Amino acid sequence: MRPEACVGAVVVDDDRLLLVRRGRGAAAGTWSVPGGRIEAGETVQEAVLRELREETGLEGVCGELVGWAERIDDGHHAVILDFAVTVLDAAEPVAGDDAAEAQWVPIWDVAELNLAPGLAEFLHDHDILSTIV
Repeated sequence: MRPEACVGAVVVDDDRLLLVRRGRGAAAGTWSVPGGRIEAGETVQEAVLRELREETGLEGVCGELVGWAERIDDGHHAVILDFAVTVLDAAEPVAGDDAAEAQWVPIWDVAELNLAPGLAEFLHDHDILSTIV
């Protein structure tokens, strides 16, 4: 299996984190930051903003790299570059593409959700979450 280059949008606004519940794929049913594969001919920043728009309907500005993660499971190997994103309008997100749900979650409630494997630790390690369950 070949590694795939992927991106994620870490969007924090007013002590809330933007999350999507995956509707399909290896992490179906879990909550994660908006994100997905980088498409051919697309820059990393373009991929971040496209995934944000496709999965939540929100527009944003891509900022600095928060960090990277690597996920290897049954038949998948993803190298994920997560970037800080500022949304242009912190409206209610509308789930689209492969997101079953999209919502703003108060930072203090994030760790209580069924998060994608490793996400709570990643967010804690990069000072997005102060505690993890």
